[in-house]
Amino acid sequence: MYFKVNGHPAYCYTGGKSFDAARPTAIFIHGVLSDHSVWGLQSRYMANHGWNVLAVDLPGHCRSQGEAPGSVEEAAQFVSALLDAAGLSKAALVGHSWGSLIALEAASRLKERVSHLVLVGVAYPMKVSKALLDASLEAPQKAIHMINVFSRSTLAPPPSALGPGTWIWGASTALNRRVLASNTKVNVFHRGFKACDSYANGEAAIAAISCPVLFVLGAEDQMTQARAAQLLIDQARASGKSVKVARLPVGHHQMTEAPDETLFAIRDFLGT
Repeated sequence: MYFKVNGHPAYCYTGGKSFDAARPTAIFIHGVLSDHSVWGLQSRYMANHGWNVLAVDLPGHCRSQGEAPGSVEEAAQFVSALLDAAGLSKAALVGHSWGSLIALEAASRLKERVSHLVLVGVAYPMKVSKALLDASLEAPQKAIHMINVFSRSTLAPPPSALGPGTWIWGASTALNRRVLASNTKVNVFHRGFKACDSYANGEAAIAAISCPVLFVLGAEDQMTQARAAQLLIDQARASGKSVKVARLPVGHHQMTEAPDETLFAIRDFLGT
């Protein structure tokens, strides 16, 4: 379905269920060069188990119009505006990679309007190597190959993710290319990576949130190594937040490499 956010149509996948603002709501936020589809299993399950699901395409990505965010802060403002457009007084925020930083920043701004915060594949600082930043701008097809090498610990996902026999490398590469081609005005690949690399408000944001937080980390993650989330985990605990950590034996794309484990961690956490 679509909402008008900041004057532009914003697409949200609802998991095949009608949206009802009276039900609890989970907003799923994708990472760089992705869209709502990366949350396929998790969004469908939650939608069929009592939750509203809004799995967004960020502005300037695929089905959503508007200017592609140039910073984490701009993307967080979009999330805040989406809550208003959808008539939501409160929602859970679930983000992956760049989306985890967006969810974190949005939760720090929205305070009590966020019931739960889930950070999947998060790191802070989320620095991007100069080689990858340069390639995303100057040779994006090469950079797509690089991120699929670094992001994956499996070639085929478990059946519950995308279906038996799915070639996860090919599917991910095709998605990355489709997202890049969806915006002919700006390079959303480089813009997203630059936003990750530049974000500097993580410690203050995690201290400012008003909700429990779940970290879902991949032990074999080469894009955002699990140890790179420790600063946020420590800061959250030091500031008195309720913190849970799920460590999975996979790479950066937990939603397809460990679909059930990722789903169950999110489901159980949102049920608290």
